[in-house]
Amino acid sequence: MIPDRPEERAASPGSAYALAVLFAINLLNFFDRQLLGVLGEPIRKEWGLSDTALGGASTAFVLLYAFAGVPLGRLADRVARTRILAAGVFAWSALTAATGLVRSYAELFVCRLGVGVGEASCAPAASSLIGDLYPAERRSRAMSIFMLGLPLGLALSFALGGLLARSLGWRTAFYLAALPGIACAVAVLFVRDPPRGAAEAYAVGSRRRTGSPYRLILTTPTLLWIIASGALHNFAMYSFSSFLAPFLMRYHGLDIRQAGFVGMLISLAGIAGLLVGGVVADARGRRKPEGRLRFGALAVALAAPLMWFGLQQSPGHARAFAVLAGLGCASMYVYYSVAYAAIHDVVEPALRGTAMALYFFAMYLLGGALGPLATGLVSDYFARETALSSGVATPSPADLDLFRAEGLRLAMCLVPALGLAVAGVLAAASRAVGADMQGLRAWMSDQAPRGTPRPLAETGLSANRP
Repeated sequence: MIPDRPEERAASPGSAYALAVLFAINLLNFFDRQLLGVLGEPIRKEWGLSDTALGGASTAFVLLYAFAGVPLGRLADRVARTRILAAGVFAWSALTAATGLVRSYAELFVCRLGVGVGEASCAPAASSLIGDLYPAERRSRAMSIFMLGLPLGLALSFALGGLLARSLGWRTAFYLAALPGIACAVAVLFVRDPPRGAAEAYAVGSRRRTGSPYRLILTTPTLLWIIASGALHNFAMYSFSSFLAPFLMRYHGLDIRQAGFVGMLISLAGIAGLLVGGVVADARGRRKPEGRLRFGALAVALAAPLMWFGLQQSPGHARAFAVLAGLGCASMYVYYSVAYAAIHDVVEPALRGTAMALYFFAMYLLGGALGPLATGLVSDYFARETALSSGVATPSPADLDLFRAEGLRLAMCLVPALGLAVAGVLAAASRAVGADMQGLRAWMSDQAPRGTPRPLAETGLSANRP
């Protein structure tokens, strides 16, 4: 029998303004992050770089992002999260502008390292804020709106980056990208920073669990599965987004403006996945604790064949590729609505910034950092193998350029394979989440101050659970 749906609780005062500012910050986060991928081909040609070097610059960004995120996430559980966000946004915007001034690959590499440190402040602090602004039964939708910054940021990066590069040069795109960040750094200082646990159905007392916060987090089975899924998902998505524009230009013969337009359309398709995913995930979560994660596993599994058939399209069929890849991205983006909300379901409020930082550490170190680099290496390998099989005994760099299109297409076939792996890991997480949620609710209830009244609804996720 399906349990009765509990009444939804209201979000905290000021939550709409806060979510709008956090969305804007996240949009700029992904706009600036993707810009190097969009402008990769003219940068590669200017300095004679290989795909491995191009992927390596993205890897450098991600590595610093992963390592810097852990202390910044721990800091987000201790100090005002709005101040962390303001400082981070200002720092990465300034370094994005500095990227337009570089005169060598080494200087570009260093600037991307700095941008990675600044952007590492965003996700742990912003996710922790949303967890305290919105109750559990509304978090998937709130996270969906926050994560709309991902497809919109990527879409704007593809559209404006390609347009500016064609008309004004690739350096101008980096200069202009920095300006909105300054405004966001000021706007976030006016966001109310609520107490930790303010949106929980059970009152949360001042006492915290003893022991290492990292050990407490990493001994939660559901979170371990979600961390593994994040690494696989980020590997796939960074591989795809980092080389999407070069793939469209090489394999389908588009110029940089056309590639940017197609990349924008594919990115915008993710909006449907986030919005529909957030609503459905909340509805499934109210019926069963494992509902969110099971829905996410199904959606990501659907993405794999769509991506695969998109990559099998013949050269020149960019429209068919865009339709299939766009549908695949929409399915992959459901993941963000599901996974981020599920982390809040199994981690106590006082440790959510740390939990998100650990999640992003694995997600970017094992996924985002390796994805572009591995794809670049595999692309170079297949380009050389294709040249050899075509009768070129000792291919020169100029010879390899003739075969880079097929090499990159074969390398990007990693994406659908990884999608199936993500779906399997989310399915495993769904089998553990019920026990972890029940244990957390019991602990939060037991440690609440004496005399705290019990709420009518527990968490909004299952009204009839003990």
